[in-house]
Amino acid sequence: MSSRNTARPRTAASILNALPTAVPRIAGNPRVVRHGMSLWPPFWGAGIKVKHISADWRSATVVLRQRPWNMNYVGTHFGGSLFAMTDPFWMMMILHNIGPGHIVWDKSGEIDFRKPGSGTLACRFELGQAQLEQLKEAVARDGKATKWFAVDIFDESGRIVATVRKEVYVRAKHLAPETA
Repeated sequence: MSSRNTARPRTAASILNALPTAVPRIAGNPRVVRHGMSLWPPFWGAGIKVKHISADWRSATVVLRQRPWNMNYVGTHFGGSLFAMTDPFWMMMILHNIGPGHIVWDKSGEIDFRKPGSGTLACRFELGQAQLEQLKEAVARDGKATKWFAVDIFDESGRIVATVRKEVYVRAKHLAPETA
């Protein structure tokens, strides 16, 4: 008698059917997200590395290392890379902290360049309870809200290279009408 493996390989359709339940588990794990984002082609190619995302999604640290392929014409960091290193974090942190029943999107953003950036740059995001409460109150009152959040990008000597501001949009999800 042979010991044959009778398990069938999973088909592509069955793998795709599992995605709706697997993605929230993966996307909800800050450790997995930190590693995944560091390997995500737009971050990896720009030299951006996510160093830390806290277990409660209240803080994150991101670094940008200078490489020949992410420098601008005059040899400093490309401004788009500075903006990219800050792009999804406010939205993700709010999404994981505001609670179910909300839709969260980046609405707009702006960057204020203070000095040319070179070497390794870093920024640290901190989401406070007061900021969350303001958003929750505004959404409860108006059904939606927008709020500006800012993060400074520092060089290795601790000087501010740029400040990035992001406007985040939050609204309550519309629930399906109840049937009698």
